[in-house]
Amino acid sequence: MIWSSSWGCASAVTLALGVWSSPEALAREATREAGRETGREAGRDTPSARLDISAARLPDAITELAREARVSIGTDGPLPPLKTRAIHADIAVGEALARLLAGSGYRARQVGATAWRIERAPGAGSPSGAASAPASAPAHVVVPTTVGAAPIVVTATKQPFALSQVPAAVSVLTGEGLGRDDPRRSSMAVAGQVEGLALTALGPGRNRMFLRGVADSAFGGESQSTVAVVLDEARLTYAAPDPDLRLVDIERVEVLKGPQGSLYGTGALGGIYRMVSHRADLAETSLAVTGGGSVATHGEMGYSGSVVANLPLLPDTAALRLVGYGAEEPGWVDTGAREDANSTRVVGLRGTLGVEPVGGWRLDLTGLGQWIDSRDSRYVYARHSYRRPSQLAEPHDNDLSHVAGRLTGTIGRTEVTLASAMTWQGVDDRLDATIGAGSFGLADPMFLFNRTTYRTWDSELRLRGRIGSLEWLGGLSHLDARQAFAASLQGAGGETLVVDRDHRDSHDTAAYFDLTLPLTATLSLDGGARLFVASAREQRKLDSGMVTREQEKSGATPSLAVIWKPRDGRLLYLRYGSAFRQGGTEIGADGTAATLKGDELASLEAGWREQLAGGGQIDIGTWYSRWDGVQSDVLEDNGLITTTNAGDARIFGIEGSLVLPLGPRWRAELGGNFTDAHLTRNALGYKLEDSRLPVVPEYTARAALRRDFTLGALSLWARLSARYVGPARMSFDPDLDRHMGDYVESSFELHLAHGPWQLALTAQNLLGDKGNVFAFGNPLRYRTMDQYTPQAPTTVFLSAALAM
Repeated sequence: MIWSSSWGCASAVTLALGVWSSPEALAREATREAGRETGREAGRDTPSARLDISAARLPDAITELAREARVSIGTDGPLPPLKTRAIHADIAVGEALARLLAGSGYRARQVGATAWRIERAPGAGSPSGAASAPASAPAHVVVPTTVGAAPIVVTATKQPFALSQVPAAVSVLTGEGLGRDDPRRSSMAVAGQVEGLALTALGPGRNRMFLRGVADSAFGGESQSTVAVVLDEARLTYAAPDPDLRLVDIERVEVLKGPQGSLYGTGALGGIYRMVSHRADLAETSLAVTGGGSVATHGEMGYSGSVVANLPLLPDTAALRLVGYGAEEPGWVDTGAREDANSTRVVGLRGTLGVEPVGGWRLDLTGLGQWIDSRDSRYVYARHSYRRPSQLAEPHDNDLSHVAGRLTGTIGRTEVTLASAMTWQGVDDRLDATIGAGSFGLADPMFLFNRTTYRTWDSELRLRGRIGSLEWLGGLSHLDARQAFAASLQGAGGETLVVDRDHRDSHDTAAYFDLTLPLTATLSLDGGARLFVASAREQRKLDSGMVTREQEKSGATPSLAVIWKPRDGRLLYLRYGSAFRQGGTEIGADGTAATLKGDELASLEAGWREQLAGGGQIDIGTWYSRWDGVQSDVLEDNGLITTTNAGDARIFGIEGSLVLPLGPRWRAELGGNFTDAHLTRNALGYKLEDSRLPVVPEYTARAALRRDFTLGALSLWARLSARYVGPARMSFDPDLDRHMGDYVESSFELHLAHGPWQLALTAQNLLGDKGNVFAFGNPLRYRTMDQYTPQAPTTVFLSAALAM
């Protein structure tokens, strides 16, 4: 396994030593000498520098060392998951490696100016918990996804794969790409940096997420999502909109593209959006505080702040990590006399208890809550405008609660993960019903209230190990999802009328496996499948009364990949993947209900990923997907949303990204995406004028330029970026179709660091563009009134952070 630095330059590290007993002072001097000897083996040594490495399992500690030291560290196979102590000291890389590897049966050897190799110490046997790797096994490689980001291991594949070994399209954001505990950063910020990820733009907590052109509808109905939103080991959503979880104290976001039914089961047609949170540090007390304010050219003032505290309860045994954040995001749409009416308030709390009761085992318990309160909608009726005529306020709430437990450890040479989580989400919308609600028969309607509650229970037992050169993964999972929806009209006199009601219970029980077999020193085969039984029971309100529909399906969703690694840092792959989504209920024009067959998607993709000299990276992929039985949420004449079978579709796409260092202080980033997604069989019952799938832009392009520099004792970096979003459309229905997209996003960032202090200045929408990001807002008015959602105005944000 190779842990590689983001910058690719030789630099020593700061290692943070935990609490050591006094008799170990002599041992520290011995390991110091061992480190110097390790460096002398290659005829060189590295200077001392400050390192801060938390207590962790050995592979994780080595990964952190490579990130902080900005070096590459490799092994011939996986390292044992032995517990290491924290390191906080000014020492060289060789000494740091000697401390981490002490007693493990391994030693480190420097093989280049920025490269180290971990190998079995002479005469050492297999340490406890280690799986010995044959000499012919291909090296695992961990490399940064972007220059300047921490080296990462991709775990959305349910096992720790190096990026250079993942036979699928994956994008990972870490560190600065996540905004460093900025409560304003969420999935919308990630979408601006990841090719193929698209969201609707109704507002925080209301958006639907799509990947690689797998988009069924812009209208947020009750069909299951095509992208699974995951936090650590738990699925947060089933049919709910993107919860817009803010990226405070999130270590990384992994976006796994393409169908992932073999690992994640029902609903992973487009891919996986996974957030990985920081675990509680068992050895080190820390506190980080951020705060800032913003001002917009058209809008009110805003502010945000966050606090992250880590508190060891029993050194090296138990710790508590607490996170709190809040933000007041300014509005910019004027509604009659109400200026900047669409402001949003976000509050979040998260707590994690980490316990290592015995060596090699760890229990993590997490609880979180996030509350989003938007005071009004953000659409207007005129293009390139921030103003609309007076109408009733349309507030929105999205409240999320989540509890999770995860137990990890080893039994012999088998790694075990047991995880279970429960998530509750409540989504409330109030819409102005003074126009478009006359067909329901309520005199003088004023408001349409939409209330949806979701509950998702996700549990899994996962085992992972190695038999000779064969790496295997197997698991059992069960998912239980419930959703209840009610739509009611309220009249001017306070009377109410229930116009729609639905309750759905969905279940998915499965067994899955994945096998990776090296065929030669450079060629590997990876294959797996998920055997599932899925069922759904739905109760729906019709004019004739409540009806109940039930359905069940069993089957398998396989995957297969051929992986070619002609050399370290270069990967080419060919992958087949598939996924299934449960069917819903269609309400016909005569008011009767019919059961929809679930849709299935299969995709063939090819990719090339390569690390370039100096820490650069190129990633290119192309794919072809066949989507049968597309379920699509459609807008009825009365303004309500139902689900129908749109037909079959095919999707072709190509995307690429490039990170290119331009000397020691400059870095350029380029990325682009082209998606050609069309219906090939029309089952909608009307003639299509345009067969393109909705929402997803035909093409996007982005570019960024970064400069690192110093000013006395200050470290600074600046980044200028721009992204063009191409044209997109709203609906298959010619009467409802609207054009959107075709706009430019732009931003500038300046970051300054001095000791524990950091300052950041961010400016967004530098060009003052008012492009139409989404052509929808109020379904009751949509058939008779054009709607536009303009980009947020030019906004400047200044923040400060203190880490202790």
